[in-house]
Amino acid sequence: MKICKTIKEIRDAVSLAKAAGKKIGFVPTMGALHAGHLSLIDAAKKDCDFVVVSIFVNPTQFAPSEDLESYPRDLSADSAKCQSRGVNCVFAPEVNEMYPKALTTWVDVEGELTQSLCGAARAGHFRGVATVCSKLFNIVLPDVAYFGQKDAQQAAVIRCMVDELNMPLEIEVCPIVREDSGLAMSSRNDYLSTSQRKDASVLYESLQDCKKNYLSGETQVATLVAQIERAVNRIGYAKINYVKIVDFDTLAPLAQVKNRALVAIAVQFGPARLIDNIILA
Repeated sequence: MKICKTIKEIRDAVSLAKAAGKKIGFVPTMGALHAGHLSLIDAAKKDCDFVVVSIFVNPTQFAPSEDLESYPRDLSADSAKCQSRGVNCVFAPEVNEMYPKALTTWVDVEGELTQSLCGAARAGHFRGVATVCSKLFNIVLPDVAYFGQKDAQQAAVIRCMVDELNMPLEIEVCPIVREDSGLAMSSRNDYLSTSQRKDASVLYESLQDCKKNYLSGETQVATLVAQIERAVNRIGYAKINYVKIVDFDTLAPLAQVKNRALVAIAVQFGPARLIDNIILA
């Protein structure tokens, strides 16, 4: 496995693979790899001949008050995990390699896709995500890029960007990987104490109960949302950022579930802002 630190290095490695007729799979990450990331790598290995994983904590998607400086970084451990999964190249650039000067060009997906859910509370976040993914896609030139369903809004934004800008790659969204308690795998789970981690299992439990109620015939969004909020509020220190039920494709708000819908939740548990979702279909 090769570790590339510069854009030229990764482009040269991918060019050789493409010249040999290999299909390129790409897994963009911010490192602190866990089982969720590894499931994306496994999917890429299954589908593609040559797999690239990027490890880059992207500063443009963090607000000044967020955890950019404290976000976990361990390139050695992450590289070992990649190697154990058969990754061909890790692209691990420094910030000044990706952003050698202040940006004057941004990719900004407008409308409901970025203004709702996490976008409502994290101004500029998805502009940073779309911009860095656009840069990474242009650098790596993959045939397929892999994202996790846990970050459902991010996946929707990236799908939209790729479609509307006619980027020549496929976006594959893979299922959420969960801890034994049901808590969705996240690098930020490491911020939680043992008791907080246990309490945070209420997120998935409340989503499962919501789906059971829906399958039993309840389709009113207000009723389903209230049930989730009651469950989460039983954890006294948990602070709900949002509980929303939206159209799966457009993320537009719904009053009643009639077609495929996304139930999305964001809650602050002590130092960690956790997100999760479930699909009603």
